[in-house]
Amino acid sequence: MNSSRLTRFFLPLATLALGLGASLASHASSEASAEQGAAEKAMVIVTSDSLQTQGMAMVLSRTMQQQGAELNILLCDQAGDLAIADYQSESALAPKDMKPEGLLQMIMDDGSKVAVCALYLPNSDYQESDLREGVSAAEPGPMAEMMRDPDTKVFHF
Repeated sequence: MNSSRLTRFFLPLATLALGLGASLASHASSEASAEQGAAEKAMVIVTSDSLQTQGMAMVLSRTMQQQGAELNILLCDQAGDLAIADYQSESALAPKDMKPEGLLQMIMDDGSKVAVCALYLPNSDYQESDLREGVSAAEPGPMAEMMRDPDTKVFHF
């Protein structure tokens, strides 16, 4: 075989072997973390005013939480309304506990932290006293640290 035929034959095999090796190493690292009791960390940032997007963000957040992730949720812009104690989304199609705000409350009830963006309250008609019990106003420093933490996966909706 000439060298170009060898390269065409072995290069895909080498790439596959490297990919498989990286995948196995990642899986082993995940298993080692799980065995050591280290919970996966996730930060979900929701800014969308779309009811479906908010709902999907809450469904996925709830699922990550149920799978053992240490979850933090940051609500900004129109999604910040979900953090208001008496907020009710307009959807008549879903039962109350299946609306984004109902799922958010379940997530909070099971121990995840929820905050509104630092700019949300000053740019809305709401005060801190209007927030659901347990929701805080985010502080930029700790939020930035959390987002920069290599062990935290950040998701944005």
